[in-house]
Amino acid sequence: MGIYEEIAANKRRSAVLIFFFFVLVIFLGFLIGFFYGSSYFGIGLAVFIGIIYFLFSYYGGSGAILTMTRAKEATKPQYTHLINTVEGLAIAAGLPKPPKVYVIDDSALNAFATGRSPEHSSVTVTTGLLEKMNRLELEGVLAHELSHIKNYDIRVMMLASVMVGLTVLLSDFLLRSFLWGGRGRDRDSNQLTVVFIIVGLALAILSPLIGECIKLAISRKREFLADSSGALLTRYPKGLADALKKIKDDPDPLVDHANRATAHLFISTPFRKEKKSFMRNLFSTHPPIEERIAKLEKM
Repeated sequence: MGIYEEIAANKRRSAVLIFFFFVLVIFLGFLIGFFYGSSYFGIGLAVFIGIIYFLFSYYGGSGAILTMTRAKEATKPQYTHLINTVEGLAIAAGLPKPPKVYVIDDSALNAFATGRSPEHSSVTVTTGLLEKMNRLELEGVLAHELSHIKNYDIRVMMLASVMVGLTVLLSDFLLRSFLWGGRGRDRDSNQLTVVFIIVGLALAILSPLIGECIKLAISRKREFLADSSGALLTRYPKGLADALKKIKDDPDPLVDHANRATAHLFISTPFRKEKKSFMRNLFSTHPPIEERIAKLEKM
């Protein structure tokens, strides 16, 4: 599959996954409304909480992430080459303005992009990445992160995180309603009510898990998309492929101030490597790095 086909395919997959996310949230809201006698109440509750979550994440999420990871803004002359490289790639990518550049003092080889839009975005790299990568490899990594910005991945993943938080809240509300009682307990015990109660109880328990799986699936697809777009931007897929090889062989990939909430942002998992298994792959924030390298080498 060529670069353009890879980009188009990943966009379609991400759109489908986001659609299923919306369906899950709306159905949870509907079940809450059914239990309390008004579907409008449940769906309205889901929309209201979703708006609050989204506004907080939209305007304050990136600042909170930079604070959590202890990123410091890069300045000249110490990081002149890094800043100039980001600015050059931003012009090549057609971004309206270069993203701000931050550095984390950490020996791990990693980087991430965040922000709410291309006009309000930033790129962060570790000092370990700057020390170990050559010019072409660094350009490959930065092109990958700028592709996240150009493709609005930063907004898509922010939306996915909001939806996960929303499903957790709604499922918890639904579960407590079943346990503590409500208008639904006073209904006649007809078959439809019994079916909705069984489905609702199952979703109340499983929806946080389902939501997290969908978010991680979106994250994995967006990584493939950013790899393809980054290779298209530099016209040199080998640069990013070689960088990923170095990242894969990093003896200490742990980013000290990373956590499960920010792990999906990084170019590679910021935690120590673990043994492969179906369950670990299902809950992984990133696709297998060997698969990403293989795709790049075929471009």
